[in-house]
Amino acid sequence: MNRIDELFEKLKHEDKKGFIAYITAGDPTIDFTAKLINLMETCGVNLIEIGVPFSDPLADGPVIQNAMCRALEHNTNLDDIFSMIKNVRKTSLMPMILFSYLNPLYQYGIENFAKKCDESGVDGALILDLLPEESEAYCNIMDKYGLSTVFIIAPTTPAERIKLIAQRSKGFIYYVSRTGVTGERDKISFGLKEKIKLIKSYSDKPVAVGFGISNPDHVKTVSSYADADAVVVGSAIIKRIEQ
Repeated sequence: MNRIDELFEKLKHEDKKGFIAYITAGDPTIDFTAKLINLMETCGVNLIEIGVPFSDPLADGPVIQNAMCRALEHNTNLDDIFSMIKNVRKTSLMPMILFSYLNPLYQYGIENFAKKCDESGVDGALILDLLPEESEAYCNIMDKYGLSTVFIIAPTTPAERIKLIAQRSKGFIYYVSRTGVTGERDKISFGLKEKIKLIKSYSDKPVAVGFGISNPDHVKTVSSYADADAVVVGSAIIKRIEQ
């Protein structure tokens, strides 16, 4: 059981919902990212998603795209991120996952990536464009190092695919609350509560809800759903970093 499993067990025991924050590593500098992680932990963030900068983030809207551009301007790479996290781990017990596209990992080497995650104190990863149907080798390597493999379910995901994604997911399942890219929205997606309930009918793994969760009212609404275990906020945080 790693830090992510322990977190959700603790939240369940205390009848609480988790707050997950997304930030982009190296935005605007890697030293700032380290300070931000420590600050977020003291402010009550339960788990942090650390975005790996990539030049073609297809699932992300302009706010996170711009954050990745700022990070890449400083040549932020996986070695920088692992070194930063290893240093942060000297004082932090907060669960951390890397939020990445497949290309940087493919170039780095999946085995090397998993090994570095384990050595630096990363608890798992969410690879946005890795198809669950093609993830067996990746999952086996991550399992070898005791790392969580988080996968995404979308509003358009059919039931048979939900089963597969639930099977391949470890740590938690990430439910994308709406179609389209990341970014702030005015309203919570229609039918969200029912979709989370459907996912839970196929799996008892924790479900975190993200994409478009933009303000405290959104967080309160999603947290009120019995089957939601955590809420993810990303673009709204990145926008404030930019400001």
